[in-house]
Amino acid sequence: MALKEYKCPNCSGPISFNPGTQELTCPYCNSIINIEALNYMDEQTEQTPEEQAAIWDYDGNSWHEGEEHGLVVYTCNSCSGEIVGDETLGAATCPFCGSPVVMTAKFAGSLRPDLVIPFKLDKDYALSSLDKHYAKKRLLPDVFKENNHLEDVKGVYVPFWLYDADTDSHMEYRGTKVRTWSDRNYIYTETSHFQIIRGGALGFDAVPADGSEKVDDALMESIEPYNMGDWAGFNTAYLAGFYANKYDKDAKECSPRANERIKNTTTAEFRKTVVGYNSVRQVSSNVRINCGGVRYALFPVWLLGSTWEDKSFIFAMNGQTGKFVGDLPLDKAKRRRLYWTMFGIIAASLLAISQAYIAFIM
Repeated sequence: MALKEYKCPNCSGPISFNPGTQELTCPYCNSIINIEALNYMDEQTEQTPEEQAAIWDYDGNSWHEGEEHGLVVYTCNSCSGEIVGDETLGAATCPFCGSPVVMTAKFAGSLRPDLVIPFKLDKDYALSSLDKHYAKKRLLPDVFKENNHLEDVKGVYVPFWLYDADTDSHMEYRGTKVRTWSDRNYIYTETSHFQIIRGGALGFDAVPADGSEKVDDALMESIEPYNMGDWAGFNTAYLAGFYANKYDKDAKECSPRANERIKNTTTAEFRKTVVGYNSVRQVSSNVRINCGGVRYALFPVWLLGSTWEDKSFIFAMNGQTGKFVGDLPLDKAKRRRLYWTMFGIIAASLLAISQAYIAFIM
């Protein structure tokens, strides 16, 4: 399997993509290498297919039946160490010499992404965001931050499908308007009923759907949106120093989730136009989705894994905007104290209101 490694042209040390400078940097001689210049140098020193091929093999008899399913072994060109990954692994770091490597075959031909949003934020920013995430949680156990074990921090390019579509929609609602007045003897209430019709078209560009089985769809949607104005044409240099997977769910398989998002957004936008009523009930909704095209993209995500009391906690940060999400444990004692504190405040408020009312009527 062919591997592409990025080496410093000055000292031959491994170089990685720097989210801050948007260029490749060498930690050994502090060289800064422009991606376009690196591409030019690659063209001048293009290797033969035989030189590019990294051959791997193993003794199948040493595996139990089914154990090797889905595994691929790559050989690092720098140290000859073996990198074991699954069939979707597209970029990684050699565990032996630390060289960033890109499995170019994973992005060749029809697998080549149409675009990539490069990392804007680095690992240090992700770690500081985790500390801020802890600080905002009042019910977090006090010992969690000190005793939890941060097992893994990875910058990952997650595969996404981007759907363009137009919608033709027809909505029907029932609304009411209530008018109340009184005279010396009675209080009158008049309720008017209305049939409300809405129809029209909405256009959608680049509706994302996570194309990886390994990453939770809800988690990926929670760190949206991405700024599509920062996208770049795909270049494997952006992957250097990060992990990347190719999709393992194709565009057709992911389309129902995208269609659901389009339909829900369309329904919500039309509902916003129904105003001025005391109550509104939707009677029918007909949203027809006309597909406009699909693109394949890689989006930057920082994934942080932590364990505490034998439980795993996964956090995710948008590598472009810094939006951070993740579940945390709750301190049951703190929750009880908060409950009784709130109960006491509400009870005291009700008592004060009742005493004021009694004093008023007396």
